[in-house]
Amino acid sequence: MVLRRAQIECQIVGNAPDAIKILRDEPGNTEIGAVVTDHLMPDMDGVSFVREVRAFNQQVPIIVISGLPDADQEYADLNVIFRMKPCEPEELISLIRELLDGPRHRASA
Repeated sequence: MVLRRAQIECQIVGNAPDAIKILRDEPGNTEIGAVVTDHLMPDMDGVSFVREVRAFNQQVPIIVISGLPDADQEYADLNVIFRMKPCEPEELISLIRELLDGPRHRASA
């Protein structure tokens, strides 16, 4: 809702396996401008999710948000942007716009 209110086109996916499928199936992986994910998810933790995405896409920016203060250490060498909860809406919007930097892309959340 935050990104949509900021007129950033986004696709919301309910679980990590579906997000991985969309990211894999995206032609050339060029339509997805950034991925926003939580550290704790029901089907797969954030670290496993990021590792799977990085296995086929090193370039897409990934933002990981967590309420656990030491969780960022688990993402060393995975090329992510880590933010602590609560991540203020203005901060997330600004970060996404900076990552997209140019024509509107679709963010995956």
